[in-house]
Formats: sequence, C-alpha cells, structure tokens
Amino acid sequence: MYTVMNRIPVPAAGAAAFEERFAASMRETLPGVTGLVGARLLRPQGEGATYVAVMDFTTRDAFLAWMRSPAFHAAHGPSTSGMKGDVESFETIASVGA
Repeated sequence: MYTVMNRIPVPAAGAAAFEERFAASMRETLPGVTGLVGARLLRPQGEGATYVAVMDFTTRDAFLAWMRSPAFHAAHGPSTSGMKGDVESFETIASVGA
C-alpha cells in the first residue's frame, strides 16, 4: 500500500468552512478513483495543530495516475487556492487489521 499525507494548516476561524469544503470535494472527486483504497480528513486535537488528509492507494503508480487525472484537477481547482500543505508519502511495511 502507498499512503500520502497532506498536512494542511487552517486558521481556527476558518476550520468549519474548511471541513465542509474539503469533505464535499472528497465526496465529489474521489469515488471511482482507480487504486484508491480510502481517504480520510483528520481534525487536529491540539490548539494550533494542522489538519491531515490521508489517502491510501494500492501502489505508487496508482497515486501518480490519480495526480494526472481529471479527478485530481477537480479536487485541486480554484476553490483550494491559498491552502498549501506539506505532503509526505509512505510505503506500507507492516500492517495489522482488526
């Protein structure tokens, strides 16, 4: 599995609007993305902490294909201007399921 995490700083005053916009974008642009295992938006619990968007793909190639897709461009259009985050990527080494 290939996991991508995007750490997005959001001012407290804009948190509710950000959550609504981001969740709506996920619902609109992510269904049917080839190789996408799942996606989550994590709300920070500490004051001044950043949101984390987590996406799991079957492979790195699936992630790269998504980045070239219309779904990616729709999710990262004009409504996301000014929302820059720090992106990290990981390859799963070990996993335990419930």
